[in-house]
Amino acid sequence: MEQRVLSGDSEYLKSGFAKAFPSNAGSQTGVDPAELDRLSAALQRDGYVILERIVPEEQIDTIREELLTLLPEHCGRNGFEGTLTQRLYAVISKTLACNPLVEHPLVLGLLDRVLAPNYLLSQLQVINILPGELAQPLHHDDGFYPVPRPRPPYGAATVIALDDFTADNGATVVIPGSHTWGKHEPDAEDCKRAIPAIMPKGSMVLFLGTLWHGGGANNSAASRLAVTAQYCEPWARQQENFSLSVPLERARECSAHMQRMLGYSIHPPFMGMVNGMHPRRLLEGKTENQ
Repeated sequence: MEQRVLSGDSEYLKSGFAKAFPSNAGSQTGVDPAELDRLSAALQRDGYVILERIVPEEQIDTIREELLTLLPEHCGRNGFEGTLTQRLYAVISKTLACNPLVEHPLVLGLLDRVLAPNYLLSQLQVINILPGELAQPLHHDDGFYPVPRPRPPYGAATVIALDDFTADNGATVVIPGSHTWGKHEPDAEDCKRAIPAIMPKGSMVLFLGTLWHGGGANNSAASRLAVTAQYCEPWARQQENFSLSVPLERARECSAHMQRMLGYSIHPPFMGMVNGMHPRRLLEGKTENQ
């Protein structure tokens, strides 16, 4: 009997292209293509790019005020989380205030050039670095995917400044060009080349998942508040289990782009399905026969 083989052009691999619920990837509000070209080139060259003042100050102040009421009293459990750093997890279940930062059109436009369509939100958290905190160990965000470097990034992240990021208050530190490294880890000379992402509040630093970076030491007298959103390829496991941390009723309150990134989407052929159907049926209360 002849053995059939699935190829890249097979009906199997085509079977998951959603018909009733086509993807909205790439449909965000238009951004100037020339600006995207410029920023994307810098991102690929350096591994990071700073997007200055892309969120209005009034909006940042409103978000900041709400987040300060939600921060836990306790600090991190180890040197990586920060023993003088407050972290708010499961953010979307507690507030939707950060959603516009996650789905900013310029961010999505850049991610469209880095990751495959239907990329996912991997995690979202609020980070408040208190005075006296030490520098976070340098790391790259997609290091938990066990694939040797050098390789393409399997994710990307933003750190959004809700306070001014300065050289001495814990601004995120990056090593330009380190996204291209292989097995090499930062040595003393590399650390000398690390630079803080100094930027005014309302700005973001966006970097690839392979870039070596870390939170800076806070040698100032005030705390430094930020939101970080991490994204990953649509076939990669997310860090935060949003299907458990975000109730279905809460997901219904999110925009279509946020719902897609939370996992209410299909990555062809059918990754993400529920009972053999598109997960958006859950959001719209449809049965399998509808």
